[in-house]
Amino acid sequence: MTALPSSLTAERLALFGTLLSVFDAVHPLCDHWVQSSDDARLKGLHGDHYVYADGTPLPDGADPVDSDVPVYRASVLGRAAACRHVRSYTAVQLATALAVTRALGHRVPLGALLAGAAVNAATHLVIDRREPLLKLADLFGKRGYVDHCTAARVNDKGEVTAEVSGPGSALMELDQALHRAIGIGAAALTTWLATRPRARR
Repeated sequence: MTALPSSLTAERLALFGTLLSVFDAVHPLCDHWVQSSDDARLKGLHGDHYVYADGTPLPDGADPVDSDVPVYRASVLGRAAACRHVRSYTAVQLATALAVTRALGHRVPLGALLAGAAVNAATHLVIDRREPLLKLADLFGKRGYVDHCTAARVNDKGEVTAEVSGPGSALMELDQALHRAIGIGAAALTTWLATRPRARR
């Protein structure tokens, strides 16, 4: 007859399952509902060239000093958009994890929650900047998948272009899969920190 798990083991498994469910379920909410359209579009911008606030590059030969409207380095604008997204994502994730665990009668130490949120936030920022994700895709031999499964975008003039990232693309599928896998580690870390003897003193 299989022995029943100890109370600590049962608690850890329950907390891990709860946190993993929260992290996994909140992720698409933050990506598709909480994130602004501008941040979703701009967060992957890279380069030293200048762009307008909407991400449109300055015309060839244009001097950014002479612009009548604000212009930014593409990488600066991209990093700012990614940071805004990660900030809102982290806030919603923390608030949801705290609310769910408290509602279920478990007080997870704030330090443990912050540690798991930090793992998700830091990796989310890196992955959502896109270039690191593309390099990882190359490392794992996924470039063919990325190049083959692009998404068709139609602008207001009816012109169709292929987009490597965003909904409907392989890169987005790789993005989501990686975020979810990292969420396992974040949930495990939070659970371990919350249930180790030192955390109960």
